[in-house]
Amino acid sequence: MIGSLRGKLTEKRPNQVLVDVGGVGYLVHVPLSTFAGLPPLHSETSLLIHTHLREDQIALYGFLTAREKHCFELLISASGVGPSLALKILSGMGIDELIPAIRSGNLGELVRIPGVGKKTAERMVVELRDKLTGVDAPAAGKPETRSQLEADVSSALENLGYDTRSIEKAVEKARGGADGNFEALLRGALQILGAAAMQKSAPAERK
Repeated sequence: MIGSLRGKLTEKRPNQVLVDVGGVGYLVHVPLSTFAGLPPLHSETSLLIHTHLREDQIALYGFLTAREKHCFELLISASGVGPSLALKILSGMGIDELIPAIRSGNLGELVRIPGVGKKTAERMVVELRDKLTGVDAPAAGKPETRSQLEADVSSALENLGYDTRSIEKAVEKARGGADGNFEALLRGALQILGAAAMQKSAPAERK
């Protein structure tokens, strides 16, 4: 069972990285919060690892902090929340927002996370509310320069399949509330893109 990895960061994308440890490349799935805190390519990095065993594969999930890893493991303990959805949850909402939302049973806030429906949100609240009492919110991430920040956020959204024109509009609208923070700008842009997609689908549903 792999508990941590320390090696050279040879590839990085918003949802996964490749870490070279003694000539062996480990593919590790990561949330956006971890991606935002990674060093430049070819630098040494250290990740805490959750090893997920299945009959047909072994998957590695990596985190920069113990809080992220602990929260991820609590999320996958909830009914209907697998590792992929847990990463989406951690990518769609910061831990300092997620924990209060679950503790207070704020379903409206939780269903705004891509991939989380009302039933899943209800199960998360019922099953995790008490377990999260010992998890503190993390410190805020380091701010980045605006130009580099927006380039990184745009790249992340392109990897998620959004078109360039929509990304530019969403990033511009979300810029004011991001306060120079990668996660905040990315979540804001995702919410704007999601709202735009719902508006487009609404007329079709009425027909």
